[in-house]
Amino acid sequence: MTKSNSNSWESTVSTNEIVDWIKQQSTLLILTHAKPDGDALGSSLALAKTINLIRETSGATSAAECWYAAPMPSWAKTLIGNTKTRTIEDNQPLPGAFDPEGILITDTGSWNQLAPFAEFLKPRLDRTTIIDHHLQGDAEIATRRHIDTTAAAAVQPVADICCQLLGLNSASQLPVDIALPLYVGLATDTGWFKHSNVDGRVMTLAGELLEAGVNHTSIFAMLYQRDRTSRFKLMARALESMEVVKEKNAAVMTVTLQDFKDTKAGPGETGGFVDLPQSVAAIRVVALLTEQHDSDGTFTKLSLRSKPDEWEGKPAVDVNAVCNTLGGGGHARASGAKIRKPLEEAKAMVIAALP
Repeated sequence: MTKSNSNSWESTVSTNEIVDWIKQQSTLLILTHAKPDGDALGSSLALAKTINLIRETSGATSAAECWYAAPMPSWAKTLIGNTKTRTIEDNQPLPGAFDPEGILITDTGSWNQLAPFAEFLKPRLDRTTIIDHHLQGDAEIATRRHIDTTAAAAVQPVADICCQLLGLNSASQLPVDIALPLYVGLATDTGWFKHSNVDGRVMTLAGELLEAGVNHTSIFAMLYQRDRTSRFKLMARALESMEVVKEKNAAVMTVTLQDFKDTKAGPGETGGFVDLPQSVAAIRVVALLTEQHDSDGTFTKLSLRSKPDEWEGKPAVDVNAVCNTLGGGGHARASGAKIRKPLEEAKAMVIAALP
């Protein structure tokens, strides 16, 4: 493929070239963004399982492992299975003995989202490869990048890489242990196939993964029917906080640290909250601001979602552009940012940034 500017956020290698690079590495570490979601876990685990399967059939030992920065979804252990992984808690030092020949990063290319791994990564950027689908990233992290911004999920290019590594013509031929995490990533990043990023490629891959043996209903139950009662108590707090900004057709919700404490909910239990106000006809953009704390102090996590259609002559809100002004990014209809400001101050900044 034609090489692009290595300093700009775009592809510099094809999936074929990534396959060739993977084959040259005897040991691989696979990373993804902190607080991994379905696409982050699905893309990283599918790669690790595929690489290790190849090594096993050739008589070699396990060659790939995944590191994750907590918190993890409640269903993560089911998806991980026997894949070698490490979960890094906040303020926990990274393992010092492991020095992989290659590092693969999936579903992100942002220093903000890779902050827990930054100290480990920075001396090893020359051996790092990124597979992503977001509109923005930090190109300095890896000169080898495959960025497909037309993909609904990172698992789409990853599925292609897995098939090439195994010499398969279709994802329908993948072992179910590999097809399962790919399907999880595809289903979650499309909102169970209802978001505007769904296209023919998404549905074709979904169909092939089902043919491979993925159980659609059991995955839905795993992802969406295992909530704790604390999640609903926290959801009630979020909905109670909702403020409608009429002049911007926006809904803004907040979740505080005290809300988490009072409801005994965990930081991973806000998933899906930002989608709820979109059921209101007059709301075209939703913001969820969550108060969080790390080793650097208290900050605000922002999640933004917008409807794809115009509203009374107003164009759809590009939430990626909004988040760019706040130090974040993502996709045109789903984006986020980490704002190092108190919750109320961050809320005022977000409302001011909305068109």
